[in-house]
Amino acid sequence: MANYVVGDLQGCFEPLQTLLDIVDFNPSQDHLYCVGDIVARGPDSLACLTFLEKHAASVSITLGNHDLHLLACQALGKAPNPKDKLATLFAYPDKEKLLCFLSSQPLALFHHASNTLISHAGIYPTWTKAQALAFSQEAARCYQGNNAKNFFKTMYGEASVKDVVSSDEFIRFRAIVNIFTRMRFLEPNGELNLSNKEGVDSDGSLIPWFKHPALKTPPCNLVFGHWAALEGKTERSNIIALDTGYVWGGAMTLLNLDTQEFIKVDANI
Repeated sequence: MANYVVGDLQGCFEPLQTLLDIVDFNPSQDHLYCVGDIVARGPDSLACLTFLEKHAASVSITLGNHDLHLLACQALGKAPNPKDKLATLFAYPDKEKLLCFLSSQPLALFHHASNTLISHAGIYPTWTKAQALAFSQEAARCYQGNNAKNFFKTMYGEASVKDVVSSDEFIRFRAIVNIFTRMRFLEPNGELNLSNKEGVDSDGSLIPWFKHPALKTPPCNLVFGHWAALEGKTERSNIIALDTGYVWGGAMTLLNLDTQEFIKVDANI
């Protein structure tokens, strides 16, 4: 049995299939973890979701911002942004089955054998592993529950990191979602900066979350996606960035959690 984690798919099915062929992925024995953003921007979000749902017993996903946006569009009856290329998915007769599978996934999960926490954008530097998983569980109860529509209505917008302990459950939800799915940089006061999507050195006044002093000793190994501009580089062996921007002309990266071997497929091949 082997355990793999793959970076952001973003609707790019062919490179995923290539990577799984390279490692001879066997869904009856192996397990595939995904860091989120399964859908949007690439040419075949439907194929990505269909494949993962078909192999649900051997697949685990942490939801990304594009995945949550898809679920919000469905819940609120809104059309997706045309640039997300989701028309084929929305027209699919068995769409409900696929979105039910997607919504059953968490914002963070823990792989015990490799002592690795997996999430889309990372974790806030002061959080423990237990806190991160508890916040993930709380958010999942919101978007999986009977009141999911109202939570999706209030999901967008700015939120303070302090709001994760707000007495208002909708404000808490928005803050947790922002951290798990949108975080890149922190302001000097520790608040999220959600406007800068560039590389680490693009603004010297901002701190990449994984370089924050409070994360000098991470609670466990951390694997995340979301930040393609990093090109897979964090300069920390126990904090691994897997979004290497295939949909933008980069590469798709697969990590063997058991051996720590990286396998990549370039978009220009």
